[in-house]
Amino acid sequence: MDAISVLKEQIKGSHEIMEGTLAGVDASVCHHQPGGSAHPIGATYAHAVISEDFIVNMIIRGTTPLIMGEWGAKAGLSEPPPPPGGDLLAWSNRVKIDLDATRKYAQAVYDNTDAYVGSLKADDLDREIEVPGFGKHSANYFLSIAAVIHPSNHCGEIAAIKGTQNLSGYPF
Repeated sequence: MDAISVLKEQIKGSHEIMEGTLAGVDASVCHHQPGGSAHPIGATYAHAVISEDFIVNMIIRGTTPLIMGEWGAKAGLSEPPPPPGGDLLAWSNRVKIDLDATRKYAQAVYDNTDAYVGSLKADDLDREIEVPGFGKHSANYFLSIAAVIHPSNHCGEIAAIKGTQNLSGYPF
């Protein structure tokens, strides 16, 4: 199996597990305040999806993120997240998420990522990208962070917060 196929399979699995972990999440579960510095499920999910959108589109591709274009008004968020370095916890405790709309936005982000990765040649994964605060890394590094590692980490948080509400976390 070539590197592009492996990456595509990892991304697909990450997306499937994230969406499966959201099973059984309704508005009250979505906005439940877990306390401490933990974020509600809806805000965590939105953050993971928006991060993938920004990293894949703005950082890697040099294009406009979907949420800054056609998806901005229909992504299901009562307010946009703060810029990097902003108070993510305060935002996560304020924002209201229309989970159905946010899941549609997520699917558009997933489709966008899949189409982009599918358009790549193996050598494209080696292209170096420099990002302030992250340093210089390959496109593969940023794709893996944005669409595999980062969402997988947040998926674990969502599963744990579901567990505190006596719900099953992961879909397996």
